[in-house]
Amino acid sequence: MVDVLRERVITEALYIAETNQTVRETARKLGVSKSTVHKDMTERLPEIDPTLYNKVRLCLDKNKAERHLRGGQATRLKYMQSKQAETEAQEEMA
Repeated sequence: MVDVLRERVITEALYIAETNQTVRETARKLGVSKSTVHKDMTERLPEIDPTLYNKVRLCLDKNKAERHLRGGQATRLKYMQSKQAETEAQEEMA
């Protein structure tokens, strides 16, 4: 495996393991695509460092189990902001 690729995989894995970030957040932080991070973690990392892979897998499994909660929070926040903007607009008209 090319050294640059190996280094990227290890960097992504360490970031996820240390911060418990999601694939999406990791991709954004490190400037690569979500698909790249996912492939690196699920296909390349087990070949490079199985021990680190097990740590990352725990983080990814936890994030996957919680994703429906984050989605619900985002929706709730969106509608709260919408309601607040609507209330402010009505107050300005009054």
